[in-house]
Amino acid sequence: MLEDLQKHLNRLMNEQNNRPVPEFEGYSPAEMHSIFHFTFERSSPISLQKLDAADYRKIPLLNQVKYLATLIEDKGELKLTKLGFLPLNVVADIYDQDLIKDKYFELRSPKQLREADVPAITLSRILLIIVGLVKKRSNKLSLTKQGQKIIQNDDALTRLIIRTYGEKFNWAFFDGFGENGIGQMGFGFSLILVSRYGQDWKKGSFYTQKYFKAFPDLLNVPDPPYTNTIDHCENCFSYRVFENFMRYFGLVEVKYEGELWKNNLVVLKTDLFDKLISVEKPGKEK
Repeated sequence: MLEDLQKHLNRLMNEQNNRPVPEFEGYSPAEMHSIFHFTFERSSPISLQKLDAADYRKIPLLNQVKYLATLIEDKGELKLTKLGFLPLNVVADIYDQDLIKDKYFELRSPKQLREADVPAITLSRILLIIVGLVKKRSNKLSLTKQGQKIIQNDDALTRLIIRTYGEKFNWAFFDGFGENGIGQMGFGFSLILVSRYGQDWKKGSFYTQKYFKAFPDLLNVPDPPYTNTIDHCENCFSYRVFENFMRYFGLVEVKYEGELWKNNLVVLKTDLFDKLISVEKPGKEK
């Protein structure tokens, strides 16, 4: 009797976990668990595809990471400033490659370019260290043996940095939106949304509303000082997901309608997106 009851309960639980949920774009709780916690693993509907050589040249962050790694390799050791930043001449060299432009720096255009002025350059340095391709000793950077090998392999390096960016790097590091999981938690769901709806220009608010409908608990943040909670959270999402993550990997084009610091950007999926990111429909068996 108890065994039959347990089987019945297990069946109900399995049905519940595998039912489609409208807020999850039709994915089930079980599928969303994989999207959330195992974004690029076999259990997830999201996977990374191998590209042609020409397409890897369209990924800004990949090429900036490679460029910095090559600079370090050529020098043997790259000495950092006393505060642990890249030297001014190295920062200027990287920025002059026009791989990732910073909209706020472009507005100011100071005479000297410091690493702190361009978050994407700091990100490249941090990623190289996190993934173990570069080591830091006595305030100097040098390439590891693994780094010397992997910077020659665009596919392996792309997979490594996109997973590390999504799963290990703290997305709140560069902004004033607070220590919360907005954008980074469930970033795979954002990829699904852009895969599904990104073929036409859409306002960032279109995606933020769907994201917070799926993850409403992420709206529970301290009251912001200068705006309301909804605008604050939507601005945070747009900045972290579109202006940083997806733009850095060449997955979206971003335009602004009005003031830069408001959530008024519009987003379009690039051709590269569908080449790199594969998304299976809900309910597909593995």
